[in-house]
Amino acid sequence: MSELDLRVHAVHTERGVVEPALVGQFPTLRVLAPRTVYAAGQIPLHARPDGTSPQVTEALHGEALELLEELPGGWSWVRTLHDGYLGYAQTGNPSDLAPVQPVTVQIPRSHLFAAPSIKAPILARLGRGATLASLDSQPVRHGDYLWWRVAFEEGEAYLHDAASQAASDLPAFAEGYLHTPYVWGGRTAWGLDCSGLAQLWAGRDFQGKDKQGRSRLPRDADQQQAATTPVEKPEAGDLAFFEGHVGIMLSGGRMLHANATHLRVTVETLGEGEYGRRLEAGLLGFGRIGTDE
Repeated sequence: MSELDLRVHAVHTERGVVEPALVGQFPTLRVLAPRTVYAAGQIPLHARPDGTSPQVTEALHGEALELLEELPGGWSWVRTLHDGYLGYAQTGNPSDLAPVQPVTVQIPRSHLFAAPSIKAPILARLGRGATLASLDSQPVRHGDYLWWRVAFEEGEAYLHDAASQAASDLPAFAEGYLHTPYVWGGRTAWGLDCSGLAQLWAGRDFQGKDKQGRSRLPRDADQQQAATTPVEKPEAGDLAFFEGHVGIMLSGGRMLHANATHLRVTVETLGEGEYGRRLEAGLLGFGRIGTDE
């Protein structure tokens, strides 16, 4: 039996549990009964059911999760269904129902307001990919702006229509995320890591997912390298891979990446300057993201 990748395969021998897909390999373990829920708010997923353990990824508001196992202290073992990644989260009160008439945030950062006014109290901050249930079939004008009226917690809230519109070209994407703080396991413009940035770029169309609801790229850099098509000469938008790291190629050897060296998203030119030379020396290759047909 080949070694399982425990980032995506749900088996925990100490707790004696296994997901249904792996029961044939672990017939003596208790089989879990997963159910799909939808995240309420932006939820950090941790390496262990302990808030002091590292964050491994995030679930965005309205994103589908597979709830595998409920644990003491309000913790749950969950899987982010768009990329199959496992972690432990305090999910609060997730919804069992998918958002109806969904509206998805398409800009890097946005806010949810208590009323259709830019002066209204802010109820939540939202990153690109957060999905809400619209209570109307289209945005409604209030004053100078169009607003989406959406369901939020036990009531309603308002999302500026500009948040649901975004350009998907590479220069606009790079401008939108440049200088974003580096956060291990982060997936939004409030803070992200290298592979989180690559996922956002890969998912600029179809709200980050294919027609079956899966991300075009898995979560981590090594998984992403395995999922892309190797190329010798990169074009703008291709990915550059290093040991435990990934960047997005722009042009002329320039690369956009979230990095712990500068603790933010920066642009480097491979082979130029001390950092650029170190990056070039550690380059493992380039990969091209597949497209949906």
